[in-house]
Amino acid sequence: MKIWVDADACPVAIREILFRAAERTGVKVTLVANQPVRVSASALVEFVQVASGFDVADNEILKRAGSGDLVVTADIPLAAEVMANGVHVLSPRGELHSTDTIRQRLNMRDFMDTLRASGIHTGGPSALSKRDRQSFANHLDRMLTRHAKG
Repeated sequence: MKIWVDADACPVAIREILFRAAERTGVKVTLVANQPVRVSASALVEFVQVASGFDVADNEILKRAGSGDLVVTADIPLAAEVMANGVHVLSPRGELHSTDTIRQRLNMRDFMDTLRASGIHTGGPSALSKRDRQSFANHLDRMLTRHAKG
């Protein structure tokens, strides 16, 4: 198992949880972004910088992530695409996606896009809360424990 991080929008607090998990479990974490991102000095943490452009980082993750890997992303279309390849997806807010939840999230995303295109201000996501960080850490820990047990 490898962990792939859509790092362009991944909060620092979530990256720190991932860095500590890599050291604790020996699982490799690779951050992919189109701009420099601060990473741990650990040999288990890698940073891949891709060219700027729409979905360039997403396409790199899609190309590299394999069945059984984990992708950390808030990008719903990316989540749906990698899940089709047998990849697990965890959002930075601690939502572990399934085929059912990802379908619902895609529908909601499309609905919100329609509202925004109509000129309706929908607001942005709330700030990452302590509860979100705890949920993320708990799901990550469970996944890494299952992986360690084989």
